[in-house]
Amino acid sequence: MSDAFQPIAECGFVADARAADYHRRWLVANDAGQWLTRELAPKLAEVSLELRLGYLVIRAPGMLRLDVPLDVIEDDDSVRYQMLVRQQPVDVVDEGELAAAWLSNYLNVPARLLKLHPDTPPVQWPSA
Repeated sequence: MSDAFQPIAECGFVADARAADYHRRWLVANDAGQWLTRELAPKLAEVSLELRLGYLVIRAPGMLRLDVPLDVIEDDDSVRYQMLVRQQPVDVVDEGELAAAWLSNYLNVPARLLKLHPDTPPVQWPSA
């Protein structure tokens, strides 16, 4: 899928060249700060994504859509965390309670949507 991009790691792909700038910019973590992969949360594979009017539009079966601003980074350090993707520490910013409630309801486990902080070094994502 060289022409498709995955704005949220482990979720659906977007076949839109504009999505290249957002490839794996977000990830989902559980309440213990562990990155959720499809192995741990298989329903992530059913989450579809689209870029529209400055938003990442997130959809899943049985859920209302969720729109997350593409280029907004919260400058409040109280929502900035460090976590591990495999063994690499990465700085992330929590996308808030609405996104957390949406993901938690869909996945049936407490979950948070986290955006990579622009200052974090490139993430060495595992090979698919």
